[in-house]
Amino acid sequence: MEDAQLKAILEALIFVSGSPLSLERMKEIVGGVDKRDLQRLLDEMVEEYRKGERGFSLVEVAEGFQFRTRTEHAEWVRKLMKIKTSTLSQPALETLAIIAYRQPVVRGDIEKVRGVDSGGVLRTLLEKKLVKIIGKKDVPGKPLVYGTSKRFLEVFGLKDLSELPTLKDLDSLGPASMEGVLPLEEEEKREAPAAIEPQGQEIQEAKIDESAPEAAEGPR
Repeated sequence: MEDAQLKAILEALIFVSGSPLSLERMKEIVGGVDKRDLQRLLDEMVEEYRKGERGFSLVEVAEGFQFRTRTEHAEWVRKLMKIKTSTLSQPALETLAIIAYRQPVVRGDIEKVRGVDSGGVLRTLLEKKLVKIIGKKDVPGKPLVYGTSKRFLEVFGLKDLSELPTLKDLDSLGPASMEGVLPLEEEEKREAPAAIEPQGQEIQEAKIDESAPEAAEGPR
C-alpha cells in the first residue's frame, strides 16, 4: 500500500480506539507492514498534525498513540462536554509520586516515607485508576505491591515511565514554596484539594474527568 493509504488506515484505527493504540496492535491489525515503517509513518503524522491548524493533535502517550484536543481549546471543550474535574489532594500527590518513582512498592514503604497512614489515599488513587495492584510481595503477610497504571501515563501525558523527570531535574526547579501548605497530618484530616498547576512534566496536579469516558480527550 502507498504511504497515504496506510496513514489513512492508521488514522482511522487511532480515531476509533477507546485508549492509546500501541504500535504492536496496529501492526497486528494492518499486517504485512514492517514495524519500522509504521513508526516512520506515525512520526510523520505526529508532525503533520503538529503543524496543521487543527483543534486536535496526534500524540504518543501511555505506550501508544492517541488523538487529543489542544489545550488552548479546553475552555470550549469543557462547555460542550460539561466535564467535571477534581483535583488530587496534597497527600494523594505525594503518595502518587512515591509510587511512580519507587515502584514496585508496598504500603509499608510508602508510609515510611510519608510518616502517616496512607490507606485512604491509596484507595482514592485506586478508584481513580492512577495506580494498580501488580501483585503480592513474597514476605510474611504477603503485602500488596503497587505501581502506576496506564491511566497515570495518560493523565500526565507521558509516553512511558522513562519520561518522568529525574531527581536532578526536580532539584533544578528550586525549592518548592510551602506557602499555604498544611502539615501532612492536618491535611489528611481535612482532605483539602491542592490547587497547584502542573509545570512541565512535574507531578503536581492531576485533573481527572469524572463524567466522561477515559478516552474523552480524543475527538469523536
